[in-house]
Amino acid sequence: MTGVESPAYEPGHGLLKGRTAVVTAAAGAGIGGATARRFLEEGARVLISDAHTRRLKEHEARLGREFPGAVAAVPCDVTDESQVGALFEAAVREHGKLDIVANNAGLGGTSDLVDMTDEQWSRVLDVTLNGTFRCTRAALRAMRDTGGGVIVNNASVVGWRAQAGQAHYAAAKAGVMALTRCAAIEAAAYGVRVNAVAPSLAMHPHLVKVTSAELLRELTAREAFGRYAEPWEVANVIVFLASGYSSYLTGEVVAVSSQHP
Repeated sequence: MTGVESPAYEPGHGLLKGRTAVVTAAAGAGIGGATARRFLEEGARVLISDAHTRRLKEHEARLGREFPGAVAAVPCDVTDESQVGALFEAAVREHGKLDIVANNAGLGGTSDLVDMTDEQWSRVLDVTLNGTFRCTRAALRAMRDTGGGVIVNNASVVGWRAQAGQAHYAAAKAGVMALTRCAAIEAAAYGVRVNAVAPSLAMHPHLVKVTSAELLRELTAREAFGRYAEPWEVANVIVFLASGYSSYLTGEVVAVSSQHP
């Protein structure tokens, strides 16, 4: 299949003007970093977070030059409840309220189940599922007290379909989907919407380092457009879910891929 070229980058339209947002795992060139940028382009004030402090500060400086006064950074390891609590306390303290949370933190890896260690399994689940749980819980507590908001979780099409070597990651992402649906039902009483995106292959430099060229070719060939997604294309869907254009949408997992089963 011949790949379709990526579309032109869509400029901001002020969809999130005046809103405050937290974006986790936002220090790199992947979906988290792209989401932070798109939120800023749409007029939000953004608190970015990541476990990699050096990269986080570098990204804060880059964004700060483009969006002065609109971005700040707080390091956070989502496996540490005290750090998660400090992140959301900082967001409310800085802005007085919290409107949007994008939970992007996740950890992958490849291992056949028969060879997978307890540590490999637990580490992926703790970052990807438990970390999303901790941040969703903290966000709900903040939003319950300040009058509503939006939470967008990052799932994966692997939460729906099988892929060899991905039992831990697939289980974690399927868990994120279930967490999203259950949280949405509870959060409706607080005026909070909770949805998720399920990307397939959003290419960035780190993914190239940890994934074989053969697997990347195989995954790319599965896509309807015959190409991988740009991280900002996934971020665009997150912007939609965070904006008023999705005001009646909650408990949904939106596939940013043609691979929904």
